[in-house]
Amino acid sequence: MRAQLVRRTGVALTLIAATSLLFPEITIAIAREGAQARPAPATLPPPRPAKLPSPPVAPAAPNPVPQASVAPRSSPAPAVPATAPAKAGSCLSALAAISGNKLRAAPPSASLTAEGCRVVEPVIVEALAVRRPDGAGSIKLVPPPTLSCDMARALSAWFDSALVPLARGALDKELASLRVGGGHECRRRNRQAQTPMSEHATGRALDIFAFQLGEERQGRLEISVEKPQGLVQTRFLDAVRQSACGAFMTALGPGSDAAHANHLHVDIQQRRTNSSRFCQ
Repeated sequence: MRAQLVRRTGVALTLIAATSLLFPEITIAIAREGAQARPAPATLPPPRPAKLPSPPVAPAAPNPVPQASVAPRSSPAPAVPATAPAKAGSCLSALAAISGNKLRAAPPSASLTAEGCRVVEPVIVEALAVRRPDGAGSIKLVPPPTLSCDMARALSAWFDSALVPLARGALDKELASLRVGGGHECRRRNRQAQTPMSEHATGRALDIFAFQLGEERQGRLEISVEKPQGLVQTRFLDAVRQSACGAFMTALGPGSDAAHANHLHVDIQQRRTNSSRFCQ
């Protein structure tokens, strides 16, 4: 059987050889078709590079532990500087600069600096300026008292804002002067040995005995605090006392006690609050 297979193979080869000799074109075509039919060798991918070592893995960050929120610490507020004391003579300089004011510094004396009787910036007041319909004017204090400058300033405001309008409204006259007494006096209240020191001791009080109105050449009208004449004068004095209660810390007059039966006492005594008043 093997011999037959060999024999058949030889015959086939002989036929192929004969065909190529007799028909060369057929042989070439068959060869070309075989070349075209033969699949092209598959393109291989480029060789894989050597495996690089993996980069080290960073350890996972720990979960943050929640912390209590702390408010930013505010810087301490700067200390408020204490109010600087008023310069010596500043009150007097301010009042003296107003046209119509006539006052001067009081000369040094032992009573102005005695214990319990020290007067801050003592001044002698002759007249205080007010506004008149025809211009600036002034009201005289007779005799000129020695007062603290703060008291003089309080009187100046009261004269201009209250006394002058009241005199015009009630009596149709201009207030010209005040008869006064009891400015600075180093003594105790109501002149009693066991009482506290009076506001007169520090020059912060004034006693008013009478009001003088009108022109001097026409004869002035004097209204006595102790003995007013008629209803008009009485009402005028009542209005004056009411205005004094708002302008000063103390206002005492006839009817309050025997010590103030003949005059109106006003002062700027320091009290617990600025709205505290003692008026009788």
